[in-house]
Amino acid sequence: MNGVIEKPPREWEVMRGLSPVLHRSASLGAAVALLLMLAACAARTAAQDLARTAPRATGAGRPAGERCVVGGLELSWCPPGRYRMGSGAEEKSRRSGEGPVDVTLSRGFWIGRFEVTQAQWRRIMGEVTRELRAGKGDTMPVYWVSFVAAEEFCRRLTAAAGAELPPGWEFRLPTEAQWEYACRAGTTTAYAWGEVLAREQANFGRPFRGAPPDFPDGSATPVGAYPPNAWGIHDMHGNQWEWCRDYFHAQILGGVDPDRRDEKGSRNRDGSYSRVRRGGGWPEEAGFCRSASRLPFEPDRSSNHIGFRVVLVPR
Repeated sequence: MNGVIEKPPREWEVMRGLSPVLHRSASLGAAVALLLMLAACAARTAAQDLARTAPRATGAGRPAGERCVVGGLELSWCPPGRYRMGSGAEEKSRRSGEGPVDVTLSRGFWIGRFEVTQAQWRRIMGEVTRELRAGKGDTMPVYWVSFVAAEEFCRRLTAAAGAELPPGWEFRLPTEAQWEYACRAGTTTAYAWGEVLAREQANFGRPFRGAPPDFPDGSATPVGAYPPNAWGIHDMHGNQWEWCRDYFHAQILGGVDPDRRDEKGSRNRDGSYSRVRRGGGWPEEAGFCRSASRLPFEPDRSSNHIGFRVVLVPR
């Protein structure tokens, strides 16, 4: 599969032969039947093309940043690999708990090119129950979404995608290790573009309440409004903080395929446990938007500057 799945080659073969057939046919019913057959063929071919990627998904050979569309979401491929997660002692704005540690991701994965939008959320979950004062529109990132609700979105999206998915694959939230790997896209600097984050590269540093004359109304920006990183992924720095599936621990975890989805970490003062959020958001200063930046947030709470993106992975 090369590029975004839009019109597979066999669909074009059918389309080339369709016009003469329709011209010769005296039956409107036959024409309608052919059109329905064409639509079914296109859907089946798209699903089969993606399914054929499954055997190669754990190995090398697929280029980083290759794209596909599954369940109505655009995805980018992140190949298996090894990287240094976290930040070094010399990194400006570094916080405790950022390692660094060595991480090996033994299996590649697909990640959303964009944060989940309000239109995508409505299609799967219905309307957001809170007023969207930090930016409203189909292409705006969804927010006022708790960790619990984000995981439910992933479950429902997996069910809705159905035949598009290779056997045994599912949508879910990324681990911390997957998130940072995709954010860095092969870089070792504080941000995907270097040691400094410019206003032209990300949505950050806006006042928490209200918008000054230099900014449009609202605080979030439409997904993809800023340049992507080297793997074609947008808004990994700023716009909305993004949920990860791990419990928050005082220190990041290295090793092979680290995943703390079920391993409770640092206890909050009220006895609860937080999940990890990554990437920074529109009200934050640049230091909170670094590739290594991480903060906790209670999983049953939500905010106007926390959203999420999905990964597509083998179970």
